[in-house]
Amino acid sequence: MYRLDEEDEPTQISEPNSFLEQALFKARTIMLTGGVDDKLARRVCERLLALSAESTDPILLVVSSPGGHVESGDMIHDMVKFVPAPVKILGTGWVASAGALIYSSAKRENRFCMPNTRFLLHEPRGGVGGQASDVEIQAREIIKMRERLNKIFAEACGKSLEQIKKDTERDYWMTAQEAVDYGLVGKIVTHQSEIQ
Repeated sequence: MYRLDEEDEPTQISEPNSFLEQALFKARTIMLTGGVDDKLARRVCERLLALSAESTDPILLVVSSPGGHVESGDMIHDMVKFVPAPVKILGTGWVASAGALIYSSAKRENRFCMPNTRFLLHEPRGGVGGQASDVEIQAREIIKMRERLNKIFAEACGKSLEQIKKDTERDYWMTAQEAVDYGLVGKIVTHQSEIQ
């Protein structure tokens, strides 16, 4: 398979490993790793829709992400809630920023993590620049986004809006156990058999 790059030169695209894709589909498992962007959001949402169309048996979404674009995270967050199949989420490595937004989309009893997972909640960040009027518009949008995300995390963690706002004014890092105590994680697991 080939695509044209910006200079219209053919560039080879590696074919996905069909064996792995089939094995993960059969296991009803989706891997979400790396930065969250529109391509990752599309790939994850396609798989959520395909697996839900196949069956309403539970889907396991494995998340290890430093975060990324909030709107791409929103797409996955909303799709987890949209599909009829229940989605169980397993955090591993780190679950940060937009990754934490995605992680919070499952019901608390369906939110699992490995013992060494680290979690990060913080206010949305964005590059603000341009004319003064544009800076003002961007600042207003960031404030609206912050308020919306605070509501999502307050509901997901069982915390007050005031507590979430206070905690996320700066980077709020949590170990797996701290995230359980905070209400973000439902259960720490060490083996696949513990995810039911």
